[in-house]
Amino acid sequence: MGQEGYMKAEIVHGKAEQIRDVIRYIQRFKDALVIIYMDENLIESPLFLSHIKDIAKIHDAGLKVIMIPGASKRIDEILKVSNISWSVHDNCRITGPEAMPLIKMAAFDVSNQVMTALAGEKKTALIGNWVRARGKGVVNGFDFGTNGEIDKLQVDTIQTVLDDGFIPIFPCIGWSAAGKPYNISSVELAKQVAIHLKADKLFYVVPDAEINDSTFSLPENIGLSGEGTVPAMNIEELDSFIETNKNTNGNVSREKIINLLKLAKEACISGVSRVHILNGSLDGTIPCEIFSDFGSGTMIYCNNYGTIRDMGRDDISAVLSVMKPFIDSGILLPRTKEMLNNQIGDYIVYELDGAIRACASLVKYPDGQMEIAGVAVDKTCSHIGIGPKLIEFLVSRATKLKAKSIFLLTTQTADWFETLGFTESTVESLPAKRREIWTPQRSSKVMRLNIKGNL
Repeated sequence: MGQEGYMKAEIVHGKAEQIRDVIRYIQRFKDALVIIYMDENLIESPLFLSHIKDIAKIHDAGLKVIMIPGASKRIDEILKVSNISWSVHDNCRITGPEAMPLIKMAAFDVSNQVMTALAGEKKTALIGNWVRARGKGVVNGFDFGTNGEIDKLQVDTIQTVLDDGFIPIFPCIGWSAAGKPYNISSVELAKQVAIHLKADKLFYVVPDAEINDSTFSLPENIGLSGEGTVPAMNIEELDSFIETNKNTNGNVSREKIINLLKLAKEACISGVSRVHILNGSLDGTIPCEIFSDFGSGTMIYCNNYGTIRDMGRDDISAVLSVMKPFIDSGILLPRTKEMLNNQIGDYIVYELDGAIRACASLVKYPDGQMEIAGVAVDKTCSHIGIGPKLIEFLVSRATKLKAKSIFLLTTQTADWFETLGFTESTVESLPAKRREIWTPQRSSKVMRLNIKGNL
């Protein structure tokens, strides 16, 4: 194949991989429940109808959707027109009882706006009073007045609405058993609805909500996407991130994101599979987040996202596909399906949402040395720290197996392995069997890591 043919093949392969990912995610999340909180500023933005169109499309793809619109901006407007003042305490709007009819009107006004937009996409949405609430009351001597907390959700009724193909819309209002209305924080409502309904995903779609290294201080263990944002954090990484950024210096945008991350942690701990913080200022952010590995925002999760496991025979074709660019560029030696089949016990893979995205192997030698080989990470995942995780996993495995020393051979990535603690060694130090197949033509460098306690 000539250079032109090779380039065309690479372009087609790249497109095919994107399409395969979309199909895989559609299959994976068919009938999944997605709770979408949309910030009030987005509802007034030029991108609002585009987001609604995307939400209609993911509903068409078989996902179940619940909308929870923010209404603070509309409530502000109506209270100002009516000359009713308010204050803010602990992220809650504090008003007297005379404000509640207007707050309720504003909340339903915004929900109607969302329902009308969905109708424009031929989607039937329902606004309901599915939230039983109780007054927040007096906390630490402070009276929260008309603010309420969720007491109970009408889960069976909501589930029926979803099963009938409708999109429920929750205004930020709850009612007591006696019919008294309370104002509920929309972001808190979204979290609670996700928990009560055991949602697969909770989206917080907020303008300019990007978590990156220019806005926040990132702990060392946090990887970045190709766009410079944090694509995902588990709960342990999230705790470290919040601690590192606990001093927001009065930055309202940073405080808002930190608050959302705290809500995300609470949701995940309470059973929500994944929570996503999305920059609503980006057109297409919602489908990108659902139908691609790293999406466009930041995902918070407890487990079952990226997993290192032993390679199975069904994984071999996918592993060869991950290796191919590295073999083509000369970084890796060629491998075949037969070779991997014979070495099945040596390889581990990194599985991300059902797709193999990286691999590596640990080869044992009679003299107690072990070799790390065949390390390959899909370029789409190269910025999030998968490579170091694979090496750490294999070093731990080699240590448990009482390896005297770990080595690897590389032509182009010696600097990277040095950052992981490997140092350059000699060809003469290799096991005899491995030394026999080393060639001066390839002239691979030997990198070594001695294991303390096993020498």
